[in-house]
Amino acid sequence: MAAPPQLRALLVAVNALLRKRRYHAALAMLKGFRNGAVYGAKIRAPHALVMTFLFRNGSLREKLRAILQATYIHSRNLAYFVFTYKGLCALQSRIQGKTYQVHSFLAAFLGGFLVFGENNNINSQINMYVLSRVLFALSRLAVEKGYIPEPRWDPFPVFTAVLWGLVLWLFEYHRPTLQPSLQSSMTYLYEDSNVWHDISDFLIYNKSRPSK
Repeated sequence: MAAPPQLRALLVAVNALLRKRRYHAALAMLKGFRNGAVYGAKIRAPHALVMTFLFRNGSLREKLRAILQATYIHSRNLAYFVFTYKGLCALQSRIQGKTYQVHSFLAAFLGGFLVFGENNNINSQINMYVLSRVLFALSRLAVEKGYIPEPRWDPFPVFTAVLWGLVLWLFEYHRPTLQPSLQSSMTYLYEDSNVWHDISDFLIYNKSRPSK
């Protein structure tokens, strides 16, 4: 079934607008907002689903509400950040007539402060994820630029050993310093595995079900 003439004319007009270079920066902000919202939902929804049903108590309705809320916050914040970042980059380039590397840092600095600056569980998880990637990237950049010599042997095994040694030490003796979701995961792995009563909560369930 062919589309009505009015709809075809509207689509032609919209596509013509999207191809105009003078509107590219503004349209890139809008698409960035769209991509941020979609990506945030794709990343958060399955994670929230698994973590909620594994570790959260409450009714099915409460769990579904928690999943939707976490997904909404992650999706919204990422959409806001991409929109803000691209807008500030475009504004700086327009003011100075060209693009400089510092534009990216300043735009993300302000966007991060405005969008991810609130100290909540979602932002904390996002920032911790980004932090680990940034530290790895800065280490590689330092080697690439010659600021530190390239290792003659692979340091990854030592890095891994120190990382796991520290996280288990923190979990066992300074647990409140760890992020809540990491505490929950490690409690399930290392603490709940110390307790069982019979075959049901040894192999089938993590904890024995209350008797009716």
